[in-house]
Amino acid sequence: MRTVVVATHNSHKLAEIDVTLKALLGPGIELIQTDGKAPVEDGATFEENALIKARAAFRHSGRPSLADDSGICVDALDGAPGILSSRFSDAGTDAANLALLLEKMKGVKNRAAQFVCAVAFVSKDGERVVRAEWPGVLRAAAKGANGFGYDPIFAPTGMTGTAAEMSALEKAALSHRGRALGLIAPAINRYFQSTS
Repeated sequence: MRTVVVATHNSHKLAEIDVTLKALLGPGIELIQTDGKAPVEDGATFEENALIKARAAFRHSGRPSLADDSGICVDALDGAPGILSSRFSDAGTDAANLALLLEKMKGVKNRAAQFVCAVAFVSKDGERVVRAEWPGVLRAAAKGANGFGYDPIFAPTGMTGTAAEMSALEKAALSHRGRALGLIAPAINRYFQSTS
């Protein structure tokens, strides 16, 4: 069994990564959630924060480790909330973050936004980090019961529904996280091939 430690304490994120990587790498991959303390994410970019988390998980576990850092960047807010997406509001909950973003976007005509995801993979063979984006627009009201975070107000380019109205498999195939995991999957494969 090929085991990768996933550096997250977010069960929603772990589930998305699990679905996507198993589709990309096959059933022989086992993902385990880190049991280490969450490091301070003090990077200035998604890439830096993903590496901070993956390095911490690798140091703690000694196993190949994967981490993502993701968020939503809104054109009209100069890219905010960006790397602070999960800590956008004082409460820092999905509901509070989403409500604050809707409040800041009231009356704003430019609704363009993109989800961004950086994924880092750290092993004894080195480090790799990739980035992917998912463009779309922000709706004025939440719609859909799937997904998490800002999914209920994000309508991907070319679609009328929100990310929260997609199935887990649909989202995995199209999302920023799915795209970034697709870019990192070859590095994970190469690692296990070199150690088998």
